[in-house]
Amino acid sequence: MRVFLNDRFVEETEAAISFDDRGFLFGDAVYEVIHLYQGVPYRLGPHLERLERSLAGAMMEPVDMSLITRVIEDLAGREGRGDPDAIIYIEITRGAAPRNHMFPGPDVRPTILLWCRSAPPPAEDRVEKGISVITVSDDRWAKCWIKTVNLLPNVMARERARRAGADDALFVRDGMVLESTASNLFIVTDGVLMTAPVTNYILPGITRATVLELAPRVGVPTKEEPFTVEQLMAADEVFLSGTTSEVLPVTTVDGRKLRAGRGPVAKKLKEALHEDVRREVAAGLRD
Repeated sequence: MRVFLNDRFVEETEAAISFDDRGFLFGDAVYEVIHLYQGVPYRLGPHLERLERSLAGAMMEPVDMSLITRVIEDLAGREGRGDPDAIIYIEITRGAAPRNHMFPGPDVRPTILLWCRSAPPPAEDRVEKGISVITVSDDRWAKCWIKTVNLLPNVMARERARRAGADDALFVRDGMVLESTASNLFIVTDGVLMTAPVTNYILPGITRATVLELAPRVGVPTKEEPFTVEQLMAADEVFLSGTTSEVLPVTTVDGRKLRAGRGPVAKKLKEALHEDVRREVAAGLRD
């Protein structure tokens, strides 16, 4: 597999990053993940806009987005075209410099890494039956809207879920349920789709925004407002949304069964999402 590192494509076995790289030493880096459907990057523009917001939020210098776009197109054409489902991963660090908490000088260039790998969607039985989650106290930092590689709290929460026999964990702050370790969260109550509003404790997911855009088109009203654990437990449907998880129902929370399987709203929204994907893929393949 080829990867793009800084200014050229290399084989993955030849890709080397300095031990002084600030992404390695401090987690001083941001990233983005883009879903390829049949080699076409889905919602590329919003993903790159979020990458730019993350760079600005981390006080990193802007990078040449035209270069990033060209590399994505190259990877999609060479690595992703023969795969119905793949992802492109982008990571940008502040660069390599002797270890110091202060930002390095302007002569230090950022490290830019992109790669493409197969990423099959969740198995259909998981989609139909739903997954299990646990709730955990949110101990992340207060800038979750920056898509940074500092994911240790997320990793630890996911491991707590695994040890509890669950698939994922939901972060709870001040009694309000926010999102999972790698996806946004939706509930359905009395036919209304609800998700927590974007704050500094929520990552503004691209799929989250897509679901909110598509829901009214298929007759599902939406509401962005905080909700409690009690509201979560009493909901008619619960599901996650994400670049790779798409629309993934949750049927068990903290060992309590919420419903037997995927609900009608989640099914309708996933179908709408796939229809939107088909339109974008068809346009991309024509180009």
